[in-house]
Amino acid sequence: MTANATDANTGPQPGSGTDRTRDIWGERTPHPRGTPWPTRVDLHLEDGLAEDQVDSWVSSACLLCSNGCGCDIAVKDGRMVGIRGRETDRVNHGRLGPKGLYGSTPWSHSPDRLTRPLVREGGELVETDWDTAMGRVVARSKQLLEEQGPLSHGFYTSGQLFLEEYYTLAVIGKAGLGTPHMDGNTRLCTATAAAALKESFGADGQPGSYADIEHCDALFLYGHNMAETQTVLWSRILDRTRGEDPPKVVCVDPRRTAVAAEAEATGGVHLAPTVGTNLALMNALTRELLEHDEWVDHAWVDAHTIGLEGLRAAVAPYTPEKAAEICGVDADAVRRAARIFGESEAVLSTVLQGFYQSHQATAASVAVNNLHLLRGQIGRPGCGLLQMNGQPTAQNNRETGADGDLTGFRNWDNPQHVQELADHWNVDPMTIPHWAPPTHAMQIFSYAEAGTVGLLWISATNPAVSMPESERIKRILAGDQCFVVVQDLFLTETARLADVVLPAAGWGEKTGCFTNVDRTVHLSRQAVDPPGEARSDLDILLAYADAMGFTDKDGGPLITWRTPEEAYQHWSAATRGRPCDYTGITYEVLSGPTGVQWPQGVERLYADARFPTHTEQCETFGHDLTTGATVTEQEHRAQAPAGRAFLKGAPYSPPHEEPSEAYPFRLTTGRTVYHFHTRTKTARSRPLDERAPHAWVELAPGDSQRLGVTDGDLVRLEPPRGSVDVPARIGEVTEVPEGTVFVPFHYGDHPANELTMTVWDPVSKQPTFKTAACRVTRLGAGNPTDQGEEG
Repeated sequence: MTANATDANTGPQPGSGTDRTRDIWGERTPHPRGTPWPTRVDLHLEDGLAEDQVDSWVSSACLLCSNGCGCDIAVKDGRMVGIRGRETDRVNHGRLGPKGLYGSTPWSHSPDRLTRPLVREGGELVETDWDTAMGRVVARSKQLLEEQGPLSHGFYTSGQLFLEEYYTLAVIGKAGLGTPHMDGNTRLCTATAAAALKESFGADGQPGSYADIEHCDALFLYGHNMAETQTVLWSRILDRTRGEDPPKVVCVDPRRTAVAAEAEATGGVHLAPTVGTNLALMNALTRELLEHDEWVDHAWVDAHTIGLEGLRAAVAPYTPEKAAEICGVDADAVRRAARIFGESEAVLSTVLQGFYQSHQATAASVAVNNLHLLRGQIGRPGCGLLQMNGQPTAQNNRETGADGDLTGFRNWDNPQHVQELADHWNVDPMTIPHWAPPTHAMQIFSYAEAGTVGLLWISATNPAVSMPESERIKRILAGDQCFVVVQDLFLTETARLADVVLPAAGWGEKTGCFTNVDRTVHLSRQAVDPPGEARSDLDILLAYADAMGFTDKDGGPLITWRTPEEAYQHWSAATRGRPCDYTGITYEVLSGPTGVQWPQGVERLYADARFPTHTEQCETFGHDLTTGATVTEQEHRAQAPAGRAFLKGAPYSPPHEEPSEAYPFRLTTGRTVYHFHTRTKTARSRPLDERAPHAWVELAPGDSQRLGVTDGDLVRLEPPRGSVDVPARIGEVTEVPEGTVFVPFHYGDHPANELTMTVWDPVSKQPTFKTAACRVTRLGAGNPTDQGEEG
């Protein structure tokens, strides 16, 4: 196998043998501040295949992290056989990461693909035809609607479907059935991103652009191990830090990662707060900014924000010394980080799961927004803010309303917004379930556990591994109280528990669009046919809608589109005038050399310092960041935001589960560079799986000595619920502080989420995966060479 990272001027060099599982970020192309990021085309083809032997190249974008790198799929004899980065794409300038290179295509011709529908007979899943499988789903669906009404239906979807599929699902659920029980696994990874943006700016949508990396003089990464989660974006940063006039990097992460090492190398700061104390640290950074009056852009703040005095009062107690006491960080390091933010002319901030999946997630993430607002650093080159996504199409889930959002960034509590959708879908507005807040994923599964949700439809996700307290989730899915439908590529841990399994087409086997973190929309063309009887998720949803006979208020079909492009056009019309306006971004436009940001022609939101906070315009009236209590329309109107952003603060409180004598360690979870989510695709890539074949736990050297644990020993992790036995890693590239243990969540055979709690943030409702207490017990000697290797 080869993965070639080459200069675009010379073209790929087949046979160079660069192993990108070891050289994760590829060859450096350093450049000075303010200059374009040089191109570098990355290529991987199956063994023995040369580039000139490929039959065709089909345009797409990579789906194996949230970066959304433009690429072309190599097709040979009707099979996907490799991938090449697209040199002209604005996102990646030709680069691809290890997961994209090695994991994009092998799964597609894996012998264990689902190719026929399955139904449960006598306790076993057996193959059947589509009419039988869909007939069983429709019969149960109609029975439940007649007996219990639309609240009997729940949908749990993904961050990896295409926009057209999400939109169709949203219309089916919200206008066809009228159920509020719709959410996605985006609740696990990106709900806090959306919540934080809404609370500060009035609506979802990332203000910044990836291109801000080229213009910034400081980079702050909050709970974001970009070096492993978004390797191409990290390459972009390395090309700045290795060039002239490099930015200072500030890393907020309990672990010492490659990001932390880069922070130290650039004269920045690594702040390693105790797990669960992010908000106390953010309050201290905010207080330091306010204490240095010259760092605050008062004229901008006065003109374009509200809430300054309330924020000042909220952070007043959090001196650097107080942060040191709570967070275990050095007080002077807090001051240095605040000074870098306060004195830099262009700061780019990125935020991810270390904040989103931790305690007081929304409040801590909003605090990042506050820093940018206090300095007026938004909407200008280099002054970027990216509340990152964890999945490649999570943005579309939120935009279309296939989760707990209302389609087109509309406000559930605004009757005019509901009426707009009712008019577009030609349904009675009372059909759209807006009488109460939408149901978040944790509650949907509780309803399924009780049987009040009698049909749960799961698409392209694996909650039996990814949800907190995964053993409980498995019991819910296996029970007789709820009829479970799963559509997926493989017989995952979740699909094995379903009543009906529908074989789906994957990336490259269907056509559709998806939108990445900085609002870049890509069109992915179908490259090959799906195997056997597998169908696209869009076709599956259309078949269900047809069989259910959903109609509009005039008696015509509710779903009028048949093709992805027709679905996209209907969606685009639904966004007209909303913050996520797709009008003008057609399939024809997306067939060009690069992805296109929404709104068309707008690289950075809020360049005019006008925010969608008007009561008639905003996506939410807001929440109390501590309790999650909602702000009423009257309260929102009384604040008279008038296009100004909100400055909001909250006091720190300790995590739900602290270490004790019985459970002395803090447990936190995360990702490895070699796998994506529950490994449905990446485990079927030999180069990736060989590097990280199974789970492990990272222990600090001091803790391992006290426990008598050496590298490779088998240990048991036990919180107050569940346990998992995994080999130990001591003194790896990534280091955890004493008293903390880290375990990756990807592995269904060693599910880290058996250990996590069913608690969630009061605003975003995102589960708190990052904070739990546990004990560690040595079980016996192991073999460190069996562990694979971490990047």
